[in-house]
Amino acid sequence: MAEVNRSPAFWRSFPIFEEFDKETLTELAGIATYRRWPAGTVIFQRGDEGNYMVVVVSGRIKLSLFTPQGRELMLRQHEGGALFGEMALLDGQPRSADATAVIASEGYVIGKKAFLDLIIHRPQIAEAVIRFLCAQLRDTTERLETIALYDLNARVARFFLATLKQIHGHELPSSANLRLTLSQTDIAAILGASRPKVNRAILSLEECGALKRTEGIICCNVDRLLNVADPEEG
Repeated sequence: MAEVNRSPAFWRSFPIFEEFDKETLTELAGIATYRRWPAGTVIFQRGDEGNYMVVVVSGRIKLSLFTPQGRELMLRQHEGGALFGEMALLDGQPRSADATAVIASEGYVIGKKAFLDLIIHRPQIAEAVIRFLCAQLRDTTERLETIALYDLNARVARFFLATLKQIHGHELPSSANLRLTLSQTDIAAILGASRPKVNRAILSLEECGALKRTEGIICCNVDRLLNVADPEEG
């Protein structure tokens, strides 16, 4: 088993921990356990007890819901630098979705009791955790707005803009390149559409100059993506 990374800089790279002081980060490293998940591993299922959260170091893990007929709604895909499972850990409710390793992944597990004890002994970190949860809620609201109120071309444009913001922050450059690890099937599951329709939407964005695909790289024209994402403001 690998040794837990005890570097404060490593732990501060995760948004929920970025405001923690050095001493708190050292304690955090002390309660984290390193884990590996082969591709296809179900890490937890909807309804399971939420007794830990996961910080992802590498790989890709999806959170999804399944209907009784087996249809999947993909909620999120988490790669290195992301964290999930914190909601059930903090509110004491069961897991709200399934978590599955899409590819071989690794990360750290932080147990519920140990993390809540850390907050009790260092109450100043509670405000940082609240801000992180509020940011997650705002992001979820924006995702629901995208699916409910925009046509598919706009939804795909907003997907690319959201992905760019994860890399560059909210101050986006006029153009930027992406190398997506998600397939069109993955994007379709996130946006609540079929893969052929997503493919047509991407072709439409290429035709208007918002995207250009070259050898696995997607060149994004941010202004044109914004025009498609919200025509009334573009």
